[in-house]
Amino acid sequence: MLSPQWLDQLRTRITLSALISRSGVRLLRAGREQKACCPFHSEKSPSFTVNDEKGFYHCFGCGAHGDAIRWMTDHQGLSFMDAVKELAAEAGLDVPAPDPRMAKAAEKRDSLHDVMAEAQGWFVHNLTAPGGEGAQAYLASRGFDAATVQRFGFGYAPEDRQALKGALSRFPEPMLIEAGLRIVVEDRDPYDRFRGRLMLPIQDARGRVIAFGGRILAKDKTPKDSGAPKYLNSPDTPLFDKGRTLYNLHRAAPAARETGRLVVVEGYMDVIALAAAGIAEAVAPLGTALTEQQIEMLWRHIETPVLCFDGDAAGQRAAMRAITRALPLLRPAHSLRIVRLPQGLDPDDLIKAQGPAAMRAVLDEARSLIDVLWETERDAVPLVTPEDKAGLKARLMAHVEAIAHPDIASLYRRELTDRFSAFAFPKRDSGWSNQSQPRGRPGRNGRFGQPAPAPSSPESLERLRRASSGGARDSLAAAVIAGLLRWPAQIAQHAEMLARAPSLDPRLALLVDSVDAGEPLESEHLATILAANGLEVPGPAAYSGLRFGFLGPDATLEQDGPDLASAILILVERPMLEAALKAATDRHIHEFTEESFAEQQRLRERMLEFDARLRHMAARHAASS
Repeated sequence: MLSPQWLDQLRTRITLSALISRSGVRLLRAGREQKACCPFHSEKSPSFTVNDEKGFYHCFGCGAHGDAIRWMTDHQGLSFMDAVKELAAEAGLDVPAPDPRMAKAAEKRDSLHDVMAEAQGWFVHNLTAPGGEGAQAYLASRGFDAATVQRFGFGYAPEDRQALKGALSRFPEPMLIEAGLRIVVEDRDPYDRFRGRLMLPIQDARGRVIAFGGRILAKDKTPKDSGAPKYLNSPDTPLFDKGRTLYNLHRAAPAARETGRLVVVEGYMDVIALAAAGIAEAVAPLGTALTEQQIEMLWRHIETPVLCFDGDAAGQRAAMRAITRALPLLRPAHSLRIVRLPQGLDPDDLIKAQGPAAMRAVLDEARSLIDVLWETERDAVPLVTPEDKAGLKARLMAHVEAIAHPDIASLYRRELTDRFSAFAFPKRDSGWSNQSQPRGRPGRNGRFGQPAPAPSSPESLERLRRASSGGARDSLAAAVIAGLLRWPAQIAQHAEMLARAPSLDPRLALLVDSVDAGEPLESEHLATILAANGLEVPGPAAYSGLRFGFLGPDATLEQDGPDLASAILILVERPMLEAALKAATDRHIHEFTEESFAEQQRLRERMLEFDARLRHMAARHAASS
């Protein structure tokens, strides 16, 4: 039998880009990926990408997606077993003898698409069969009529751990595992991934089923696994990469061409609620924040898509995360507009309460990206002191620094600086007192010739300061992740701060996404999510140079939680201050005005406040050691 482990070993020994290049596809380097015009359909600009790290190729135009084996079957026309044999010969591996079922499947040229299509038919059959009454009742409670149920392909997965395997017995188990329908666990028999759930097919740009989403039907009737998530999606497979897939795009794209608008909502049930209300141009990401690849997919259809977020705190964090992902990608005429629904409402709630016209009215009032960025940062924390205002300026400028396009970055800097100046220094008070400051040329290191105060720097303070800059920031991020995994409830506590970071460790981003998606707050469960996304749980070696109290074996939330909060603040905001201070210093050198000097000094004062926090942390460590 070709085990999943052996197939994974085969994939890791093949460099996908080299394999594809040998087939005559001319790949060009684009960051961590390589791009080309898609070999599966005709196009003038490249939308086909190859990622050797993930071992997948993907086309944003036609939806072609797969690994090395998939390339050999779909592009080279080989059967599954012939593809495996050819790749194994290249990799220097011996092919285990397949069992009779595997050989039979290869002869019939069954593919993962065949597996998914048959699974979808089985789920749909179960919905109206005995046992599917609960799923039907849920759909009725959501107000979905028979046409909507049929159009979106709702189905039902029974509770039995082996039901799908029996129903799809003509396919060998390795294919069911590879398709994400079965789970293999060490020292246990494989079992069905989806059990006791309302099922929904996820389709590619061609309308082919590539994955599934499953929803628990009732809180008092969950799968036997404790802590099961409310929504469960297929894992990444040769057919499915959740970061490169938008639910319902194959239906929404044609509708968007008619309406001139493409709407992004938080989940697939929101998409269906909008479609039932006559708004067909809606898509959704799949359990994660909107990715850079998904933003590019949206821009291939509409230059300024509308992001629609729920009116709760998680929705606001999702909006900010989308903004920070989009800023480096902005280019002329391509941006985002953003809608925030009324507090506590999702699209379905609003439609039921006020009707489809109210939803359309909200979408028509979508705000520009820069408006939402400004208002979110302005309202993030109370702005009482000059230090608070300097922190706001630092955060705004850090976002500007993330914009790659020079013209757009310049325009954002000018616009946000003007808004900040009007807000922080109204005309009645310019924020600069000529009576209190002597005229003259300011010294480069202080206020008009006076040396700037220097923070004290004991060894412990210096160690913490170094942890917030440069490559050591990775160690600080690892320490914060370890602390959050120890006390998972703190993720929600600090999600607002983490969501505002212009650049965030992908592990932290995934933890925030998981909490916002309603995942169970259990260390083991969150660690499994990280592993499932190819991300490592940091071990002590990753933060060995740091001595935070919350990393100790006897740490308690009551005693060491404040240090974790301070470490998060340092990780997120101090780099933003550093970037803003550098930009302010550069401007002051070139402009040399009172305003530029005042801005530089405000940021220096904010940095001193951070140093005071670091000193406090250092003192805590010294007292407890």
